[in-house]
Amino acid sequence: MEKKVFLLPFASVILLLHYWVTCLTLAVSLTNLADEYALLALKAHITYDSQGILATNWSSTTSYCNWFGVSCNAHHGRLTALNLSNMGLEGTIPPQVSNLSFLASLDLSDNYFHASLPNEIGNCRQLRQLYLFNNELTGSIPQSLGNLSKLEESYLDSNHLTGDIPEEMSNLLSFKILSLFVNNLTGSIPKGIGNLSELEVLYLGQNYLTGEIPQALFNISSLRIFDLPSNNLSGTLPSIMCRNLPSLEVISLSWNQLKGKIPSSLSHCQELRTLSLSFNQFTGSIPLGIGNLSKFEELYLGINNLTALYNISSLRAIDLQSNIFSGFLHTDICHKLPALKVINLSLNQIKGKIPSSLSHCQELQIISLSFNQFVGGIPQAIGSLSKLEELYPGVNNLAGGIPREMGNLLNLKMLSLVSNRLRGPIPAEISNISSLQMIDFTNNSLSGNLRIPICNHLPKLQQLILSSNQLSAQLPPNLSLCGQLQVLSSLSKNKFTGSIPIEIGNLPMLEEIYLGRNSLTGTIPPSFGNLSALKVLDLQENNIQGNIPKELGCLLSLQNLSLISNDLRGIVPEAIFNISKLQSISLADNHLSGNLPSSIGAWLPNLLQLHIGGNEFSGCKSLRRLRIQDNPLKGHFPNSFGNLSVSLESIDASSCQIKGMIPTTLGQLQKLHQLIISGNRIHGSIPNDLCYSANLGSLLLSSSEFSGPVPSCFGNLTALQQLFLDSSTLASQMPSSLWSLRGEIRNGGPFVNFTAKSFISNEALCGAPRFQVMACKKVTTRKSTKAKSLLLKCVLPTIASTIIILALIILLIRRQKRLDIPIQVDSSLPTTYRKISHQELLHATNYFSEGNLIGKGSMGTVYKGVLFDGLTAAIKVFNLEFLGSFKGFEAECEVMRNICHRNLIKIISSCSNLDFKALVLEFMPNGSLERWLYSHNYCLDLIQRLNIMIDVASALEYLHHGCDLMDRGRGREREGEKDG
Repeated sequence: MEKKVFLLPFASVILLLHYWVTCLTLAVSLTNLADEYALLALKAHITYDSQGILATNWSSTTSYCNWFGVSCNAHHGRLTALNLSNMGLEGTIPPQVSNLSFLASLDLSDNYFHASLPNEIGNCRQLRQLYLFNNELTGSIPQSLGNLSKLEESYLDSNHLTGDIPEEMSNLLSFKILSLFVNNLTGSIPKGIGNLSELEVLYLGQNYLTGEIPQALFNISSLRIFDLPSNNLSGTLPSIMCRNLPSLEVISLSWNQLKGKIPSSLSHCQELRTLSLSFNQFTGSIPLGIGNLSKFEELYLGINNLTALYNISSLRAIDLQSNIFSGFLHTDICHKLPALKVINLSLNQIKGKIPSSLSHCQELQIISLSFNQFVGGIPQAIGSLSKLEELYPGVNNLAGGIPREMGNLLNLKMLSLVSNRLRGPIPAEISNISSLQMIDFTNNSLSGNLRIPICNHLPKLQQLILSSNQLSAQLPPNLSLCGQLQVLSSLSKNKFTGSIPIEIGNLPMLEEIYLGRNSLTGTIPPSFGNLSALKVLDLQENNIQGNIPKELGCLLSLQNLSLISNDLRGIVPEAIFNISKLQSISLADNHLSGNLPSSIGAWLPNLLQLHIGGNEFSGCKSLRRLRIQDNPLKGHFPNSFGNLSVSLESIDASSCQIKGMIPTTLGQLQKLHQLIISGNRIHGSIPNDLCYSANLGSLLLSSSEFSGPVPSCFGNLTALQQLFLDSSTLASQMPSSLWSLRGEIRNGGPFVNFTAKSFISNEALCGAPRFQVMACKKVTTRKSTKAKSLLLKCVLPTIASTIIILALIILLIRRQKRLDIPIQVDSSLPTTYRKISHQELLHATNYFSEGNLIGKGSMGTVYKGVLFDGLTAAIKVFNLEFLGSFKGFEAECEVMRNICHRNLIKIISSCSNLDFKALVLEFMPNGSLERWLYSHNYCLDLIQRLNIMIDVASALEYLHHGCDLMDRGRGREREGEKDG
């Protein structure tokens, strides 16, 4: 009995233990099942598996721990890592991924996952590594990432993420690497990131981040890489930025809007290897202390306003392009920079000779000295730089010949000597450089023949560019041996003679041929049809004869075909008009004949220019639609349009610089329902013959130089739905006197549906008030005329004298009040002017489109534009071809520095370079004062007119007594005042 009592508790323990083990096994099984379901959900959301691995390998018949890319914990079999990188997968990341509760590493990089990152990913609390770079993810970064307290590395770069960087990411105190570059992120950098004390790498470049860089970031002592280029960050760098960054190796802040001086404290970053601050607004000199950084290798300070260079003996690469460095290149530069591999000083103001001591920099691989003011010859000693790969001394004033010693540069790949004053022959030793890929000697005075066997020894040559020299004889022999040649560019503008070598057709990689403006004879080789990669074929202005070979129709990549001014005859092969990529066809001034295909517009959807004048073409009798708009065709409208009376339905020749008069033969086009010839230089009267085109539904004659009355027969065009006779665009291109339609606008017929927009800026027209033109004069009695005459003689002088007296009294009162106080100016004007780039002006004016045009004069053109900060401005672009425009620009810039008055237009800034000069002015949204004073469509009462007189007088008083620029003042009276 006692034995049974003893066994009872023991049995209970055994039973409980069995129950606990059963429950534990069930729990493990259920949790493992959750991992499997999460993986299957991910598989279900993958729409394309390029390698087919998941489709066959991820199967429920085997344990998921054995699936491809899955790693499990050996103790309890839970999934801890998932790596499906670079598998070409397409799909989305499902929220079920959050059920992988033991997941420590997730790598889905280098795939095509799209849509947004699920917010549930913040539930993966064990996650330490998140690799999602090089995908197509969109949407914002989930705030829930701030819950991943163990996260150490996050690579979300190279996606399409938008929105701000979540402030919650400042909670990730274990963060070591944060990579978000190449996305579309906006807003400012969260200040809390400065609290991530273990952060080592920060990549935020190539986004749209704004604002200043938080000062706290410069206190992260563990930071090694600080990479924020290509944003819109502003402000200055702190003077003590390196005091707390002892481990910093890379600083990359190029392509921002940072300004001020480069901090001298950079010398405290003893581990610094790379400093990249190009394309900012830094000023001053390069800190001398940088020369003490023993590990310093790369310096990129291009496109700033720096003025001085000091010794940095450890430098391997120096990029100071596009600054305002002046003076000379020191002869001991290689003594101070012995380890130099790259030197880029292009686009500065350095003068003097290129020092022959450069030959002492035996590690040099790249020399770029273009766009400076160097003189003298190319040093012969450069030929001793055995490691040199690229040499760019172009666009200087170098003279003399090309040194034969350059043939010793056996590793040279790129040689560009463009736009100098080099003379003499091209040395045969150049052909010894078998590694050469590019030769560019454009725009020099090189002479002699080119019989040297270039291609016999230059198998890697890709670009041969010799234009604008004085080379003669025949083209180089054995060009077919240059099997890698892509650009046979600009053997043009020389004196080459003879025929075009047929061997050129054996260059399979050739993309561009420029042989124009020589004295070549013979025919176009049919072998050109083998050049399947050819994009440009330019043979203009030679003496080439024969027919255009039909084989050119096989050049399916061709974009530009120029055969102008040769002696070509016969018909144009129809296959050429089947090359859908063609953008420009220039066949003018030959002896071509035959019919042009009526389907030109259908088969050439990308065609922008078609030049066929000066030939003997005929036909096109089935042509229905002619679209040649936005091409610089010039010339006159041909009378032969009348020959298409049976077929032609639509003509769009807008903005083609056509001049002359509208041919009366257009009235013979019985089927014509659309005629668009606006934006040209057509003058004379609008012919009544257009009324014979009874089907005419759209007639657009805007912005031309017509004169005379509107044909009264337009009222009989019952199909007319659109009629535009306005000069709103022309007013900014031509003097307003050239657009002088007169007469009455009819009320009957189709004119019932017209609005004022059709007749803008035609002040000589009259009609109903809804057209916003002056009222037509009515016949009045002699008595009424006498009464009006009496009124004008008696009343008007009284009113005028009263206004003048009142204005003088008010001016005297204001003058008296100002005796003891300075002349008031607009205090809102900035003392400094913001810096505006040419690129910003292009963006602001939609690339100076006609739609943004305000006004035009002989000296310049005024456009309306919206700057990056949202400010609407008027941009005056000077016509640099006009005599005196440079002085005019300088004079107006002087005005900008000296005048400041509330009644004078504010000048916001200026933009100037060698080829472009513009002023950015305050925009006047209400238009010109002339329109308000003299148009009967705008009403000003007596008080308003008096205030205008006072304000104008106040501005004149300031110009006479408040500054010394009276003759240069710019009043507010007109937004786009004509210069001519």
